[in-house]
Amino acid sequence: MKSQLLVAVRLTLALLVLCCVIYPAIVWAAAQLAPGHGEGEQIVQNGRLVGFANVGQQFDKPQYFNSRPSAAGYKADASAGSNKGPSNPDYLREVQGRLDTFLVKNPGVRRADVPAELLTASGSGLDPDLSPQGALVQVARVARVRALPPAQVQALVQQHTETSLLGPDHVNVLKLNVALDALAGTR
Repeated sequence: MKSQLLVAVRLTLALLVLCCVIYPAIVWAAAQLAPGHGEGEQIVQNGRLVGFANVGQQFDKPQYFNSRPSAAGYKADASAGSNKGPSNPDYLREVQGRLDTFLVKNPGVRRADVPAELLTASGSGLDPDLSPQGALVQVARVARVRALPPAQVQALVQQHTETSLLGPDHVNVLKLNVALDALAGTR
């Protein structure tokens, strides 16, 4: 019994050091290599902090590219997905309402051309990115409201399309909207 207790104490101490000292030190060191050194990538415009690149934000004005819907109301401290399944009637009404609103705000866009990401919230509820298709489907509206040539707005989307090593290409909505404001000289 005494030998088993000694093994258990040694194992507990080893795991304590591993989980409470070594692992956090490795995570901290890796964060120091990331943009913002683990503090998040701050987006500053005209000397003012406008947001963080890795946290989704709501853009519902017509002159901006819309973000992906958030089940958490875009509150970083309440990050959560929806608990409603794809057959839930309330959820289906919510998605249909988002689709109807999107089609009204984006005349000329066909229902089949609206990517699902513009209608459904991400798992965290705070996804800061869209696919290039999710951004491109909004180009006509943004160009019309800002009185810019659609080709210029489309080129801006292409300039802000980031290629991931392991995942699909994506566009950070906050960075795109900040670049759009800089292009148009507003905000």
